[in-house]
Amino acid sequence: MKFGAIDIGTNAARLLIGEVSTDGDSALVKKVSYTRIPLRLGLEVFETGIISKKKAQEFKKSIMAFKLIAEVFEVIDLRACATSAMREAENGLAIQEMIKKETGVSIEIIDGDEEASIIFSSFLLVDDYDLSQPFIVIDVGGGSTEISIFYEGEKTNAKSFPIGTIRMLKNKVEGDIWPKIESWLNKHVKGDKDYLVFGTGGNINKIHKLLGKKGNEAIPVKELKDLSLDLRSLSLSKRISKYRLKPDRADVIVPATKIFLKIIKKLECEEVFVPKIGLSDGMIHQLHHKYSNKKQK
Repeated sequence: MKFGAIDIGTNAARLLIGEVSTDGDSALVKKVSYTRIPLRLGLEVFETGIISKKKAQEFKKSIMAFKLIAEVFEVIDLRACATSAMREAENGLAIQEMIKKETGVSIEIIDGDEEASIIFSSFLLVDDYDLSQPFIVIDVGGGSTEISIFYEGEKTNAKSFPIGTIRMLKNKVEGDIWPKIESWLNKHVKGDKDYLVFGTGGNINKIHKLLGKKGNEAIPVKELKDLSLDLRSLSLSKRISKYRLKPDRADVIVPATKIFLKIIKKLECEEVFVPKIGLSDGMIHQLHHKYSNKKQK
């Protein structure tokens, strides 16, 4: 059974076609097809507050292309979720309605809490890590960063902060955001606990690959710092050439390392695990769960 998940982020729009394979309590998404389009809604939204007519047409064409790909793979169900940029666009609801009318695809505009919840619906099924001990998940996107704290596999606290890679590139981050993040961490992170720290999102996945890490191998914080310093020392063109990055990754990866390192410093951890699970994986799991429940009734 194949399912389709459209993740409309601040930096890019993605379509994941996947199947869920189960083994006892473990369930993993087997990637059948993955398509990424650098739509970059946030560049306009964080600057002007709206999605322009030109960008709306690109948006519509991207969704239509995703729908056609999903049809080729004969997916059972297709779900589309939009995050920070669509939440903040003044004409977000109008764009949502236009795309529904023009393509037949209904887009859910979800908040940060729902975004984190969807991601972690699949995260907790991964059996590569000992999730019985306390752990923290940092999800860095284009428009927002979600931090979630878990004890014994249960989420106890979570917060979405309006800081992300595109927002930083556009200098649209509130001046008091870091004191707010530090205050929240001081309140909810217990000093006597030894936390595992996980990073999610496209940038930390790419960093994991750039550093030559395999599988569930952690990224030492020192290596992340060294990479961040090197990336920042290079011009955009040299960054693209040296690390073979796409242009729309080469610019956002620098602010991403800054966000991760700032939070990690506060947590005083020495390594970060990268499970390579994102919003689209969680959406696939939820679609599979919904379909399985229907079959059982």
